[in-house]
Amino acid sequence: MRDRDEAGRARNARPRDAYGRPLPHGTVGEDRVPDDYAAEPAEALTEAQRLLDADRPFHAHEVLEAAWKAAPGAERALWQGLAQLAVGFTHVRRGNARGASTLLRRAADRIAPYAGSAPHGIAVAELARAAYALADRIERDGLGAVTDADLAPRLRVAP
Repeated sequence: MRDRDEAGRARNARPRDAYGRPLPHGTVGEDRVPDDYAAEPAEALTEAQRLLDADRPFHAHEVLEAAWKAAPGAERALWQGLAQLAVGFTHVRRGNARGASTLLRRAADRIAPYAGSAPHGIAVAELARAAYALADRIERDGLGAVTDADLAPRLRVAP
């Protein structure tokens, strides 16, 4: 039986560890981003950055996924790519090199087309370049080549 909300949509109420892995029911896990989380782009970017800086890429993904689902059509691929970037980092932390490189490339492919406009001050070109480079490094040298700084890039261009 899956957990469901009042509207019947599937929800996973199981607690999660720091990297988003499900824990047994009744276990104390990490605080989660609420299912109804909604924020303006600037707030979502600030919160996602805070979570990446705190080594919580799964939770950053949840924030960015909420922004993706609320984004206007012209920005949806950008926000989806940002969410996938955080999922790529989550795979690194979970020890899944193949998943990490796949998601990092998918993220870069989605966000790179926005490099010319950089909506909301997002460091699009830098993020795409770093995601491709990190995927290459993981494929060549393995997860041991990943640094903590690789997993907490600056989401916005410095003012």
